[in-house]
Amino acid sequence: MSFCFQKLLLFSFLLTSCNSGKLKIIANIPNHLKEASAIEKVKGSNLLWTIEDAGNKNNIYGLDLKGKVVKDIDISNASNIDWEDLTSDDLGNLYIGDFGNNSKNRDAFTIYKVSDLTKSKSKAERINFVLPKKMKAKDFEAFFLLDNYFYIFSKENKSYTLIRVPNKIGKHTAEIIAKSNFKGKNLKITSADISEDGKTVVLLNHDKLWKLSDFKAYNFFDGIVEKMKFDHTSQKEGICFKNENTVYITDEKNKSGGGFLYEFKIN
Repeated sequence: MSFCFQKLLLFSFLLTSCNSGKLKIIANIPNHLKEASAIEKVKGSNLLWTIEDAGNKNNIYGLDLKGKVVKDIDISNASNIDWEDLTSDDLGNLYIGDFGNNSKNRDAFTIYKVSDLTKSKSKAERINFVLPKKMKAKDFEAFFLLDNYFYIFSKENKSYTLIRVPNKIGKHTAEIIAKSNFKGKNLKITSADISEDGKTVVLLNHDKLWKLSDFKAYNFFDGIVEKMKFDHTSQKEGICFKNENTVYITDEKNKSGGGFLYEFKIN
């Protein structure tokens, strides 16, 4: 079966729009983490993990549910070109997506694999990838891990591209899975996650999320897509599942507010 689609696909799904949803503030994110760009639960850890994006330290931070930084780990052999999202596996490894590309001048990207979350300094293994030759430069901010592949979503105004990269140390060429688009305005995907049972995907935006369910295999958009509006707009950059009914969300701190850890009900 071919995974690469040569033309812009139209969704064959039931698109439903829900009433505005209430974001419940759980904690303040510490002031020194002004650009928290991800949030992730890791098996075997009782903390929530976050990073900052371009221009900030090459550190990962473990937060408790009060927002306190309990762990601050320097990834000593990594550089933060533009860290954008986090995902993890069943063995307790944390993966950092260094694939932000706002200026569209990058032609190589890195996913860092961090296995030791106990010390103040750690080293990461590297999964490097480039885009297919015929694919134009893209900005990426969202990914998750499923069946030992990373599924990575481009951040674009109208359409987006979904690529995948194997979870294997070394250098790879990404594989195009789909090209498509959502209808409406403010469509940029800033973070993503998949539920523990692999049956639900959430894609984050500044004023909404898309919940994808009832899909088969990697065809995430062939099932039901629900658009869930938030009760306010902010620079939301991180999402992960708390459980099958609830997600955690973070937003960046700026002059108009933000800098919080939220809960949001999706069921």
